[in-house]
Amino acid sequence: MLLSTCSLPKENQLYFNSTPVCFLPLQAVTLHTDVGDIKIELFCEQSPKSCENFLALAASDYYKGNVFHRNIKGFMVQTGDPTGTGKGGSSIWGGKFEDEINDTLKHNVRGVVSMANSGPNTNASQFFITYAKQPHLDMKYTIFGKVIDGLDTLDELEKLPVEERSYKPLSDVRVSDITIHANPFAD
Repeated sequence: MLLSTCSLPKENQLYFNSTPVCFLPLQAVTLHTDVGDIKIELFCEQSPKSCENFLALAASDYYKGNVFHRNIKGFMVQTGDPTGTGKGGSSIWGGKFEDEINDTLKHNVRGVVSMANSGPNTNASQFFITYAKQPHLDMKYTIFGKVIDGLDTLDELEKLPVEERSYKPLSDVRVSDITIHANPFAD
């Protein structure tokens, strides 16, 4: 994002015709998984509470070792539950938190990252990444990011064989770590 006037530090400035112009660093993370890496741009301005929660959990290693517990080809892959059942997880505030529905954010491409929920205002730690556009999810799930690199890893996840009824992968594939590239909520 570029800003026309700049009072930010020099590392956040570019010069055009001798005029300083600010740029804000991309808020992003890299999900390191057993099958490869996925870099995700976070929408911290549009979904601040979801991003703050996700980044704080990531910084505390909450997601480290979590399995992808639900994987539906052509639809989405889900993680973020330390129990691995799809029934666990908590937010940094201890309970559930409200949706941040934004009508400018849509599930209109492969790689949209959203909070998983069990109904309105039941967000905690679980999240999913879409394998294709899913317009029926719009206005029901908080979108807080998108995949900007690692679609090949998403391809590998989508190929995993799963249990027929639960859609749980037959072999555990885990989030091994998360690298935070920029965190606007950090002190």
